[in-house]
Formats: sequence, C-alpha cells, structure tokens
Amino acid sequence: MTASQRQPYSLVIIARDAALMLPDCIASAPGADEVLVVDSGSRDDTVALAARLGARVIHQDWLGYGPQKRFAALQAKHDWILSLDADERLTPELLENIKQVLLAPDAAAYSLPRRNRFMGRWLRHGEGYPDWCARLFDRRRANWSADLVHEKLVVNGATTKLSGDLLHESEQGLSDYLVKQNQYTDIQSRLMCQSGKRSSLVKMLISPMVRFIKFYLMRRGCLDGVPGLVHILVGCWTVFLKYAKLYELNRKR
Repeated sequence: MTASQRQPYSLVIIARDAALMLPDCIASAPGADEVLVVDSGSRDDTVALAARLGARVIHQDWLGYGPQKRFAALQAKHDWILSLDADERLTPELLENIKQVLLAPDAAAYSLPRRNRFMGRWLRHGEGYPDWCARLFDRRRANWSADLVHEKLVVNGATTKLSGDLLHESEQGLSDYLVKQNQYTDIQSRLMCQSGKRSSLVKMLISPMVRFIKFYLMRRGCLDGVPGLVHILVGCWTVFLKYAKLYELNRKR
C-alpha cells in the first residue's frame, strides 16, 4: 500500500513538556503524510525533539483542550486528521485499520478504542477500556468542540468504530494524575456555574454512586484489581469534587 492509493492524512499532536512521550507517539504512525506538533510553551526539549523527528512545529499559547485541538487541525496540510495526544500511541493493528479505511473512507469520522494504562496496568474493563475516542476525521465535516476540558469531536455525518487499540499512558504517577483531575474539576465547575447550572447535596452524593455502579460493577472494572478500584474511586471523587466546587461557586454568586 502506498500513500498515493489512499487519502493523505496529517498526524496532529498538541504538546507541552512532552519530550519523554513524543517519540513513541510519532513512531507509532509511520507513513503519515505530515506530522504537525502544536506546542503551547514547553520548557523541556519538546520543540527541538519534534523538529528532529521530522515534525512541523507551531507555537500556540494554550487555548483550552477543545480550542487548541481545533486550531491544530486547521493548521494541517491535509483534510484527513489523525489527532493524538503526546501520551498516546497506535498499535500496529490500529494503524493498519486506519490505512485501510483511508483507501475508501465511508464516514466523516472514526472512533478508536483507547486502552488506558493506570498504576502500571493496562486496564481491560470499566472506564479504562474500551474508552472510545473519535480521533480520525475529515476536517471538512468534523472538528473539535469549544470545550476547555473533556472536548469532543463535533461531526456532520457518520462516525464508525475501528478495531485495534489506541494506547494511553494516562498518568505519570498517581500524584500527577490527582493534580490533573483537580485542575479539570476547577474548569468544569466554573463553566457549569457560568452556564447557570446548580449543585445540590443529592447530586454530590448520587452522581458518584451511579458512576461506581456503572463502571465498577456493570462494566466490570472490578476485574482490573487494585488499579481498577483506584481508577474508579478517583473518578467518583472527581465527580463529587465537581459538584462540591459548583456548590461553592453557586453560594458565592
């Protein structure tokens, strides 16, 4: 299979201080017609390393996850975009499926089954897998939402699922993961307050319980051992924090 036989695509990566993870990410998509890295102010070797790896590098101050990814997609040379984070990489099976669908695309976007690595274990159940993410898309019919966190792809057309895993190093240590979750809940609660949403004691109590039942019991996160338990408990805690912070913001208003 040659590039001329399929739709050309750009591998687009947003990054900051990602020098340790970027090589594996780029190396997992050999044959990409372009590699574009949009850096938001790295203090490590990310920019120079990306250039050495053959990427085109653009600087853009941080806009939030959705706007940053949208900006990045619009800077690419090709309309078909494979959007990855620096801590993600394709398995050979997934790469082959991407090449196959780009021979004759039958959808506006494709969702990839993401497998999360947490506390040294590749999760196989619960929230950790399959964590479906739309990442391959035709930017003429799809692009990222304006959400500052937990962005999603807005698609005008069909979205199809692919097989083969997108591997995600979801944390660089539990402390680092908790810091990120705390930052996410800051943003979420503020946006919810700005949109007029209200919190309550019921939401603070019931929402984490529903999440636990859904992912730990119904989707069998319990089979992932201690990492699976910690993963869902942190998830439940972030839901509680989101509504607790929203409650605080509601009262201040």
